[in-house]
Amino acid sequence: MISFVGAGPGNVDLITIRGRRLLEQADVVIYAGSLVSNEHLDFCKDNCQIYNSASMTLEEVIDVMIESVYKGLKVVRLHTGDPTIYGAIREQMDFLDAKAIGYEVVPGVSSFTAACASIKKEFTLPSISQTVILTRIEGRTPVPEGEDLEELAKHRASMAIFLSVQDIDRVVEKLAKGYGSYDIPVAVVYKATWDDEETLFGTLRDIGDKIKSKGINKMAQILVGNFIEGDYERSKLYDPNFTHKFRGGK
Repeated sequence: MISFVGAGPGNVDLITIRGRRLLEQADVVIYAGSLVSNEHLDFCKDNCQIYNSASMTLEEVIDVMIESVYKGLKVVRLHTGDPTIYGAIREQMDFLDAKAIGYEVVPGVSSFTAACASIKKEFTLPSISQTVILTRIEGRTPVPEGEDLEELAKHRASMAIFLSVQDIDRVVEKLAKGYGSYDIPVAVVYKATWDDEETLFGTLRDIGDKIKSKGINKMAQILVGNFIEGDYERSKLYDPNFTHKFRGGK
């Protein structure tokens, strides 16, 4: 069996209990070494075969998986955050489907929720936003038509932008055009939950300069929207004047 496991955003304790157990039992671990903390490997068996996929091609990863399964070994493919978000797991699973090899996907804590937790905010504030957009700016890899940052920003939803801090000037310009303002709150969280985590707050007007002054150009989550600061309505969930199935009103 092959298990695609989300390692969480950084802190080694943020992997799920199930993910940790699979890691401890694995005979073979293929991990995303450029993003996943090496501390996770401390939980592997002494005789576990460990591969760093940072220098491997898709075909090389698949070859290790298939060869290991044919030998009756337990394989963990350890991804950063949650494997279903920018994890490139579909192409791996399609290869395995073609070979009729079984696998499972074990979810993990994503960097976008970890980043929001780090700044102690809530994406879905009443009267502000009930929608969260996860996206990135186009770079060497394009985005589908209609998913340009400028177009997405017009929805004025809460946004978590991945893989884009290295191009912050273009990010800011596109967002400002979409929102129609540079006075939109922004938080940038570098390496959320890692020991060297760093958090910056600002607006579209000044966040670019703040990022550059810190030299941040990778491994950062850009959070955008009025959920970061400002007024909002009280939730109806615990409002004494709002009844629901489990609680009557006053």
